[in-house]
Amino acid sequence: MRPTSSHLLLCCCLLLGIGWMLPAQAQVLLTAKSISVPGVRLQGVSLRLDEEAAGVLRLQLSAEQADVPAMGWRRLGLSLDGNLQRDARLRWSLDGNVRLAGAPGGALSDARVNILLSEAANTLLVDITQGKAHASTALPLDQPTHAQISLDNLPAGWLQGLLGTVWSGRPTGGRLDAELALDLRDPGLQSSGQFSVAKLGFDTPGGTLAGQGLDGNGRFSLDTTAGPARIELDSTLRRGELLLGPIYARLPDHPVQLALHASAQSGTFELSHLRLNDTDALQLDGALAFDAKGALKSLRLDRLRATFPAAYQRYGEAWLSTLGLRDMRIAGQLSGSLDLRADGPHAFAFNTEGLNLADADGRLAVDGLQGGLDWASDGERPATTLGWRSLQLFHRLTHGAAQSRWQSRGGTLGLQRPLLVPVLEGQLRIGQLDWRPAAAEGQRLAASLALTGVDMAAFSRAMGWPAFPGTLAGAIPSLRWVDDRFELAGGLSASVFGGFVDVTALSLQQPFGATPVLTGDITLTQLDLAAITSVFDFGSITGPLDGSIEDLRLVNWSPVAFKASLLAGTGGRISQRAVNNLTSVGGGGIAAGLQGAVLKLFKTFGYKRIGLNCTLQGTLCKMSGLEATGDGYTIVEGSGLPRLQVVGHQTQVDWPTLVRRLQDAIHGEAPQIR
Repeated sequence: MRPTSSHLLLCCCLLLGIGWMLPAQAQVLLTAKSISVPGVRLQGVSLRLDEEAAGVLRLQLSAEQADVPAMGWRRLGLSLDGNLQRDARLRWSLDGNVRLAGAPGGALSDARVNILLSEAANTLLVDITQGKAHASTALPLDQPTHAQISLDNLPAGWLQGLLGTVWSGRPTGGRLDAELALDLRDPGLQSSGQFSVAKLGFDTPGGTLAGQGLDGNGRFSLDTTAGPARIELDSTLRRGELLLGPIYARLPDHPVQLALHASAQSGTFELSHLRLNDTDALQLDGALAFDAKGALKSLRLDRLRATFPAAYQRYGEAWLSTLGLRDMRIAGQLSGSLDLRADGPHAFAFNTEGLNLADADGRLAVDGLQGGLDWASDGERPATTLGWRSLQLFHRLTHGAAQSRWQSRGGTLGLQRPLLVPVLEGQLRIGQLDWRPAAAEGQRLAASLALTGVDMAAFSRAMGWPAFPGTLAGAIPSLRWVDDRFELAGGLSASVFGGFVDVTALSLQQPFGATPVLTGDITLTQLDLAAITSVFDFGSITGPLDGSIEDLRLVNWSPVAFKASLLAGTGGRISQRAVNNLTSVGGGGIAAGLQGAVLKLFKTFGYKRIGLNCTLQGTLCKMSGLEATGDGYTIVEGSGLPRLQVVGHQTQVDWPTLVRRLQDAIHGEAPQIR
């Protein structure tokens, strides 16, 4: 018997060669501390042969520890129990059971095995069945490191050991069929063939590569013999979910082509070529690379073409959600390219002949987007044009049709000429805008803006407020995007209610995030109270109003902090209804005495001063007025007869309660003190 035959049997962890090298005896017992051949090492080996019948031997083989490094099998327990015999054609056959203890995925934990060895045919055939899984292998005796393998309904978890030699991922479910060739080398192995999978799942420790419920088929090749393991895949997938770094896909029922060339070493994983073709949704060519911890090192998309809404529903929804854009409505087509690395973006470009998109929260909407942008961190790129029919940014503020001209130089994407944008019957003029997409810290954007003639009634409707008369205008000579916030130098001035509202020190943090934060200061100058109270249906008050709202802070457009002070200091008239509403807001009442009875006889009253202050911190508002009294603070100081004085008694009010009181007042409901 040639030595290669016994080596072959060892590689199969069966040691059948020992069977036919032994003379026929009633009983044979062999033990060995260890047996090693290229690619296989067995320790604590015991072989027992008993004569069962004429020409039939019972073979019992066990190994305390079996290692096949190329397959990723280490420290496995091995046992084989079966009947060994030789037929009239001098072929050896073994029928029995094989058990591996500790194999990944429970591979061969209790399998039925049939082995047929024919020296005349120079072939060893191995047939294994466990449950619904079936595997058959054919090996030439003169080339024991080569095998032709057929797999049917094999649990994907059985491949964990082999996959573990290539990358850090692991199968999580599914079954596969395959026809493949396998060559064991020193070191490593080479394999290629065709396969089909059903309900395949896999995952990686960093969660950047994963799949679930995948169906498909294709061809593959694997080479782990020198340097990084090399993988090539040309497949067609259907259904299921797939994650490739930032690309998350919900695959359709129809075929999607996926092809890749990959390499893996020491936990790193690089897709040097990636091609995805989903005919009615997304086509892309590019590359991906991950470090040993699963973090994205680079993403390059040389060619991308997306057709919406299918591309969003299948591939873009999860990624856009991480940017705070949820439940998007998108229609149209988009083509482009991207070069993203660990230190940030290095280039991007996109172009569209027509795209409409909107998010569910009303923070972003574009209708009729046409043209594109082309930017690179180095050098100069051709100029591009980008226009739209309408644009909506930040809380339902709609801008009219406009067209912009851009060019990238030295890493800065700059506006080439002033951009004029219609806004609520007025105009926004962007005189200068320079954006540095690669800036990880510090200033990312600088711009200058001017706003003229914006109709305050239209602005109020957009914000969900009662309609204010007047116009809004202002200049922002310097708008900067620093780190994660927008800073505005200068300010906005609104000419409303016969006076002015000036907004300064504006800062907007995480503008496109889930919880944007707006801060600023507001100054009110000589607003006509008669006009204000008529709009809000608060009850009539005449006279000019001054005030301020300092240190204003809104989180997700709701106030969480400010210091507000309102003062009507030159006198006027106030109606009985306005008195009642001011009383409810301050949680107070009318001063005791004759005026309480006389009050009912008059519809309006003269006042000298009205003052109300509120300092909000979290959900608690600290209230005060003109001056402190023995049991509270004065809100209205009367003038003439009957003498009127409104006193607030609650110095601390729950903010939601205060808002409810104001809403009740301006909607004409009876004031409620709670």
